[in-house]
Amino acid sequence: MNRPNPKVGIVSLGCAKALVDSERILTRLRAEGYEISATYDGADVVIVNTCGFLDSARAESLEAIGEAIAENGRVIVTGCLGGDQEAIRAAHPSVLAISGPHQYQSVVEAVHGAVAPPHDPWESLVPAAGLHLTPSHYAYLKISEGCNNACSFCIIPDIRGRLESRPIADVLGEAERLAESGVRELLVISQDTGAYGVDLRHQAQDWRGQSRRTHMTDLAKALGELGIWVRMHYVYPYPHVDELIPLMAEGTILPYLDIPFQHASPRVLRSMRRPADHEKLLDRIAGWRRDCPDLAIRSTFIVGSPGETEEDFEFLLDWMEEAKLDRVGCFKYENVKGAAANALPDHVDEDIKEERHQRFTEAARRIADERAAAKVGSVIVAIIDEVDEEGAIGRSAADSPEVDGAVFLNGETELSPGDIVAVEIDAAEDYDLWGHPVGPPS
Repeated sequence: MNRPNPKVGIVSLGCAKALVDSERILTRLRAEGYEISATYDGADVVIVNTCGFLDSARAESLEAIGEAIAENGRVIVTGCLGGDQEAIRAAHPSVLAISGPHQYQSVVEAVHGAVAPPHDPWESLVPAAGLHLTPSHYAYLKISEGCNNACSFCIIPDIRGRLESRPIADVLGEAERLAESGVRELLVISQDTGAYGVDLRHQAQDWRGQSRRTHMTDLAKALGELGIWVRMHYVYPYPHVDELIPLMAEGTILPYLDIPFQHASPRVLRSMRRPADHEKLLDRIAGWRRDCPDLAIRSTFIVGSPGETEEDFEFLLDWMEEAKLDRVGCFKYENVKGAAANALPDHVDEDIKEERHQRFTEAARRIADERAAAKVGSVIVAIIDEVDEEGAIGRSAADSPEVDGAVFLNGETELSPGDIVAVEIDAAEDYDLWGHPVGPPS
């Protein structure tokens, strides 16, 4: 009698880098014949891939573990919080196994221990591009693990280790398989994309008959040869970032830069152990936009860091007025277990953090609204994410999934996810656009 294949459920928390870890775990398990369950009660075991960057994220992860235990009972924990086994065991002593981030083999072995793998080789086939938790038309491409920076508010190097870049031939091979499988947009991610290849001394490898350095610029050029959208995330403003701008201007990669500036006040940046030359950054941003007028810049900022004064915060608002960034996220400072910033003097009161967060968010929204309004009457290109009975929802080159704005095409029900279409913009508000197609999808 044939027995049903065991099923594994997964809860993936945190950033896109953790999502890629979840995809790799599922790909390994599916290759062994396990099936994937979308529900707790349909799973023989549940994996919870945790986040541990902020105290609030740690609390969310512990809550998710508790929910999985209550709903299923057989739970394996991995991810960033997995490095703190004592805290997990104290809250949830019944978890079956615990491992840290990107310890794929440990997770697979724990699943084997919980429910043995099937042995039918005909059930062990997976797509060449692997399994993905994103829609089929876009995928995250993780190019490295870890980080060599020592930001005072961050413990990523402690959790995920120092920079460990993937060889460029491996990255490009994965990208090519994704493109061949129908992916139309690649989102390049890491902890520090600009530092890609530093640990490998930018070793060159052959791909498609050409020598390519393990370097951000060579990677961007090569990915551009695949004929799909390429979006760069988590790019620190190193000098060689300037080399990306001509590639964006000529259409090799999308005119989109995700740069986590974090603040603008030199005093606060020094306490964060971050680069503090705000004027040079403004000059570079102006130069980038001069050379690539369509460039969209996304960033994240932290308000309420220890020692941040009202003067520092006003400096940040003034800098934002000059920089006029297109897409902005803002976080209120939180202590993180093990971070150097915890010991800094003059921590900011929570009510002041909240007030500054609201003011910053409103300033960023107003700037985004002005920049979006300037697009009314123009024609842009959008990739379609969703279609229902009311119309289609897509994203422009300035919009990354989940974190940025959307392009609404009301009444356009004949499009399909993954279509790329020219859109004339009729209206704009904050980060979102409304428009209508002016040609057939590609």
